[in-house]
Amino acid sequence: MPTPAPVHPLQVVSFGGGFNLPLWAARDRGFFAQHRVNPTLHITPDSRGLFGGLMDGRYQVAITALDNIVAYQEGQGEQRFATAPDFFAFMGSDDGFLSLVGAPDVASIADLRGKTVSVDAMSNGFSLVLREMLARHGLKDSDVQWARAGGTDRRFAALMERQHSATMLRAPFDIQAQARGFRVLATTAEVIGPYLGICGAARRSWAQANRDATVGFIRAYRDGIRWLKMPTNREAAITLLQANQSGLSREVAQASCERMLHPLRGFFSDVPLDPQGVRAVMDLRSRLGEPPRALTDPNRYTDNSYWMQAMQA
Repeated sequence: MPTPAPVHPLQVVSFGGGFNLPLWAARDRGFFAQHRVNPTLHITPDSRGLFGGLMDGRYQVAITALDNIVAYQEGQGEQRFATAPDFFAFMGSDDGFLSLVGAPDVASIADLRGKTVSVDAMSNGFSLVLREMLARHGLKDSDVQWARAGGTDRRFAALMERQHSATMLRAPFDIQAQARGFRVLATTAEVIGPYLGICGAARRSWAQANRDATVGFIRAYRDGIRWLKMPTNREAAITLLQANQSGLSREVAQASCERMLHPLRGFFSDVPLDPQGVRAVMDLRSRLGEPPRALTDPNRYTDNSYWMQAMQA
């Protein structure tokens, strides 16, 4: 009998939240085991911890915003490393499911003038999307107060405690907030259009030395999404979300799945690095990154070869 392929242990890092649904599905439905990878999931408080852990080898794979990768590769991230980073994206997950959510007394983006808005970090994450939303509604960066509050789960908690007046939230946190009387002021899809929010990322040096593990992770994550999006599995998906996201009511879990598992606007069924979405990220950072510079080469931040191999039968 042929020798079975080795199982690759992986340390995978993500931010806390129900948007980890594909990871939970791939784990519980056996897709990671099927594709010979054995991930341990870690939750990071912020992007500094995520990229610091990738750089020092504590984590091998990250589920994070493409803009974070672009920022660090352009020397615009929150921290500096002794050696040049080699982060890149090998698959796409979704458009970010991003909404600008305000407190109940904030009726519009214009009402944020003079108020405090929170971000993970001013230099990366989704802060550029938030700044673009403000600018398109006539607000300059100096028209609001900025607070650094960490990843989405921490920003959500701070917003619920009224520490800040608004922040960017991903589903299902925006839906949870609406259920408590908070307001969705705008979405990325409405303001920017196609945008690659979340991707699978690693260091190039690690992925080159562990190609089978990288390809296996892509296949398992893809299979998790495909399973989740099958209409016959909707009830199981809702149950899975509630089991892994504490405090989620049945109604909020159902609404969250309707959004995240939408056939067209939900998780990417084939997890591609959508070129139009990648370009949107680059264009936004070209204008708002510090210092501003024209970003023209997506291959500085992405590599499609792992995805292409994963899609082969």
